[in-house]
Amino acid sequence: MNQAKAAGAKGGRADKPGLAPRRAAAKLLAAVIDRKTPLDGLLDPAGGNPAFRNLEAADQALVRAILLSALRHLPVIEAALAHLVDRPLPGGARALSHVLTIAAAQILYLDTPDHAAVDLAVEQANLDPRNRRYAALVNAVLRRLIREKARLLPEIEAKTINAPPWFYERLKAAYGPDAERILSAHAALPPIDLTVKSEPQAWADRLGGIVLPTATVRLKPFEGSVTQLPGFAEGAWWVQDAAAAIPARLFGDVDGARIADLCAAPGGKTAQLIADGARVTAVDLSRNRLRRLTENLDRLKLQAEIVQADLLEWRPDTPFDAVLLDAPCSSTGTVRRHPDVPWTKGPADIDKLSALQERMLRHALTLVRPGGTVVFSNCSLDPQEGEDLVERVLESLPDISRRPVETTGLPGLETAVTARGDVRTHPAMLERETPQLSGMDGFFASVLIRKG
Repeated sequence: MNQAKAAGAKGGRADKPGLAPRRAAAKLLAAVIDRKTPLDGLLDPAGGNPAFRNLEAADQALVRAILLSALRHLPVIEAALAHLVDRPLPGGARALSHVLTIAAAQILYLDTPDHAAVDLAVEQANLDPRNRRYAALVNAVLRRLIREKARLLPEIEAKTINAPPWFYERLKAAYGPDAERILSAHAALPPIDLTVKSEPQAWADRLGGIVLPTATVRLKPFEGSVTQLPGFAEGAWWVQDAAAAIPARLFGDVDGARIADLCAAPGGKTAQLIADGARVTAVDLSRNRLRRLTENLDRLKLQAEIVQADLLEWRPDTPFDAVLLDAPCSSTGTVRRHPDVPWTKGPADIDKLSALQERMLRHALTLVRPGGTVVFSNCSLDPQEGEDLVERVLESLPDISRRPVETTGLPGLETAVTARGDVRTHPAMLERETPQLSGMDGFFASVLIRKG
């Protein structure tokens, strides 16, 4: 008896259409939630999980959609399922929990036919010796979810904090009442933002988008790939969140300036600086990331000096006029785009990363000439990786001062400039007519000057 027939004899068909992507989604959800594995790596087309790589492109897209929805709404989904079971699932039933979560994400948040989500979840349970005895439970719970979702979902959403406790507590401590607005923004699909070399309004008109205060072009929802849009092949623009476009603009006029972009890959900020006339040295530790940066610059027809080096050990022969350090961080400002972050990171990661960022910033400040500028930034929402870190550095280095950012330089985003003159964006800013056209990544940026 072959494997498929054996499975069928036990109550399941391993070759049933639509089953493979659901099984892959459950497996990858377990990797994210139980083993803290970042989702981007699991879904990498070349080096990702084999259960994902071996699928056809359409099934890969389905897996991605299921996982993003499940992670974006995980506390709500778990609360809804808990409401529908008579008693909590046994402690060893993690695999069953992931099967239910994957199915519930489809029923509550995707366009999957309800019957397909249920049937395939039952099939998953039957194929797994750990879950086979719960197949009837899976069927009953999910069918009840279908019947009651119109009433149940608004009730659960209204009373559930849609984030892990550690993440919510830190948001609340840093942002007060805005914490709830940030979580609401995280539940919406993220927009696609473009940085254009020139004429943002013309490109917005051509692509059917809008122009934001950062001169970013934000696209309205559309079907298809950005690579097929006008301007991609000729290198007229690149994808970059509106908040990520701010740090490079904080230098002001960079025409002719020698600037080092540290931790430069994948190159969006490098491209901005080159397009504005700077002579850029792009530095990164990873050879693979630098290869991607080079490919991006080639498409954009832009040139930079490329250096592979450990930033903490790298020292150029001649100091730079300016340095941009967009430091590696917890990425909690990108949760809307990467909803796995609160589930794969925690307070210990923020402690470790903020210490690394401080070492990087202190070194970066030695790479500019007297009177030179360092813009320090990252995509974390946590003050430990932003405001607190910069204050500590300034207190200990009397030859370094802050250049306050002027609100006039960020029209429409005046509230993003803090009382001390730093920039702090968060996902609930930049409200537009729809949730998907609103918001931006959480970013911190500070402009520091080496005294002459």
